[in-house]
Amino acid sequence: MLPSRWTVAARLTLALLLGGGAPFVWALAQTGPAAQVTPAPATSPAPDDAPAGAEAEQSSLELVRRSEKDGVERRIVIVKSGTSDETGIFAICTPQDGEPENTPTLAVFSEAGVGGVRLTIDKNVIRVPLAVVTQLPPRDGQEGSDGRVEASGGTARFLDEAPEGKTDRLSRCAVEAAPQAAPDTVLVTQGRTELKGQKLVYDSSDGVARIDGPIVFRRSSDTDPLTGKSDRIEVSVDDEKTTLVGNVVLNSAGGRVSEAARVEYDDTRNVARLYGTAEEPARSVKGNDTLRAGLIVYDLERNEVYAVKGEGGTITGEFMDGDPPAAPTPAAAPGRP
Repeated sequence: MLPSRWTVAARLTLALLLGGGAPFVWALAQTGPAAQVTPAPATSPAPDDAPAGAEAEQSSLELVRRSEKDGVERRIVIVKSGTSDETGIFAICTPQDGEPENTPTLAVFSEAGVGGVRLTIDKNVIRVPLAVVTQLPPRDGQEGSDGRVEASGGTARFLDEAPEGKTDRLSRCAVEAAPQAAPDTVLVTQGRTELKGQKLVYDSSDGVARIDGPIVFRRSSDTDPLTGKSDRIEVSVDDEKTTLVGNVVLNSAGGRVSEAARVEYDDTRNVARLYGTAEEPARSVKGNDTLRAGLIVYDLERNEVYAVKGEGGTITGEFMDGDPPAAPTPAAAPGRP
């Protein structure tokens, strides 16, 4: 069988619900040498004579995750927008002859233009140059299915023919993807916060998207913008939580410096929850005031913090009004909550 490969001829919405019994519609055009298209079940390709250049091309795909915790379906949406194959491609590679029926489907999204490839995961909109998506076959009675996403910098292209001697799926489909992890190529937007990393991997085994760092970020504000860093980001689809993990530092323009092992970050609610360890409690310092605790809640809008005492945890602090004293005092000043 010749390779299957498709690009978008006009605006395209692809809901890849293989085997789910729900039809989906796409507008497709073959490119390069003649290729035999093997459509997924219940597809009806639109005519290939759509006006060229009428509007930006768009293609999309959804991963559907059903949580074992609450049974709720949550979706990861991947979208590519572009004006030509010169800046990026969209390709789907279905199972080939000789592969088992339950073989996953591969999709490649690449876009070097300003819009890039956009992923929506929980509250986060993530922009990358390249994403390779593996979609598992749906379970019995379900429409849509989960899978795996690998996203980073890099490029992808169609090949004139399948490389001789190569047996991996993309090569057999005459598609080449060249991922390249590099700082600041994965751009995450959550509300007013922008975070940058270098590689994203999401896997259905645990429903967590992990973005490798170094992570740097900035939260815009008219009065007190926030900058920070961490080793990585974890986005739990089931729990709908975004967590900065490893050596997290938050710096406010107003002079507050906060540090923690991990931080649950929610820009939409203007709150960050800083978690420390028994050995290294979370810490927030502003001027002469220092607060240490196992959990510190940070009001991002007001630039205020307060401690929450967990079971077996402690809260300590140093709070002074005005300039620090010239010599140690016999007893510590009482802490303000």
